[in-house]
Amino acid sequence: MRQRNKPWANDYIAGHSHIAIQNPKEQRGKWSKLFGNENPIHIEVGTGKGQFVTGMAKANPDINYIGIELSQSVIVAALQKAVESECENLFLLNENAEDLTDLFAEGEVDRVYLNFSDPWPKTRHEKRRLTYKTFLKRYQDIMVEEGEIHFKTDNQGLFEYSLKSFSEYGLLLTFVSLDLHSSEFEGNIMTEYEEKFSNKGQRIYRSEVKFRK
Repeated sequence: MRQRNKPWANDYIAGHSHIAIQNPKEQRGKWSKLFGNENPIHIEVGTGKGQFVTGMAKANPDINYIGIELSQSVIVAALQKAVESECENLFLLNENAEDLTDLFAEGEVDRVYLNFSDPWPKTRHEKRRLTYKTFLKRYQDIMVEEGEIHFKTDNQGLFEYSLKSFSEYGLLLTFVSLDLHSSEFEGNIMTEYEEKFSNKGQRIYRSEVKFRK
């Protein structure tokens, strides 16, 4: 979906550089120092308008969160939410997920969230899916030994593909729900897309996997 250009976005982002980190590749290996503590670091790849990552930061002050979003016109909405939340455990990065290993050092991240990623349904676009093996390798390269990936989507095809991709990569499946909102799962924080799809009666699929030693 094409995003509307927001001419003011660049200035707004630059004016809130304490949250929207400028030159984040310079922080590689130094994120704990920037947060000012040694708490676990969780990242959301494709943070969108920020409802999820901001909600998680508010609910879990002892965890550090970093939301990563490629589109400037989208991340500025996440930044507005972050500013309103006044969370001190949240940073945002206007970066490409393909550059994760330039942003984080080995073992620097404890958990990766993938929420309502673009399904890229055409076979020729498989390599763009955030659960494709090359992205799984990127996550593994920056995560602790038994780091976790938490994945949510409304797209059944992407969910089935992702479970297969996780399995083929050797990840351990620790949780799976084929209808999250009808399950007994507690503590779910919804994204904007999740609210939209759920209100239409669509199922939400969720899984948790972790890397093996």
